[in-house]
Amino acid sequence: MGHTPPATSPEVRRAYDAIMPINPNAALLQCTAAYPADFAELDLRVIETYRRAFPNVVVGLSAHDNGIAMAVAAYLLGARIVEKHFTLNRAMKGTDHKFSLEPVGLKKLVRDLRRTRVALGAGEKRVHPSETPAVTKMGKKLVAACALEEGTVLGEREVAIKSPGGGLHPYEIDRVLGKTLRRPLAADEAIGLEDLAP
Repeated sequence: MGHTPPATSPEVRRAYDAIMPINPNAALLQCTAAYPADFAELDLRVIETYRRAFPNVVVGLSAHDNGIAMAVAAYLLGARIVEKHFTLNRAMKGTDHKFSLEPVGLKKLVRDLRRTRVALGAGEKRVHPSETPAVTKMGKKLVAACALEEGTVLGEREVAIKSPGGGLHPYEIDRVLGKTLRRPLAADEAIGLEDLAP
């Protein structure tokens, strides 16, 4: 069964067919030709449509909206070029100045795009070294529910689950229940496997 590519504007397809044989390095940018463009008319998902329909082309956004947030959204959808109008003063006369970026805005846009690229990560869930203190503080471990003597057989009344973490996880409770203590434990003291008789 053949795959039908997503629908694209006939003008876009004609431009692609005319330009690519001459310049295969051309890029394709989604653009709403309103100045400024309303957010409801940006159609950012067209970026995804272009990426599917033209997989060998770099896709981007030509943005005429106010602000910088939509460029970040476009990047997340696959845009790798962002075109924004630039001005030294938004109060200057002319149709483009009022929605153009001033130097500080352009600097923030570049900053946010760089942050977004880094923040996306590799798609693998992991615990970063910076999280270790919080993970330990908010984590839970198995502890003695009260002062326990050597030889005590641990049941549900003798074992509690408390923070901070750093000991046996609560899901390991079956490794503890029914076991005999090899040494006394103070109330709230962590229970370790080495504390249990084989």
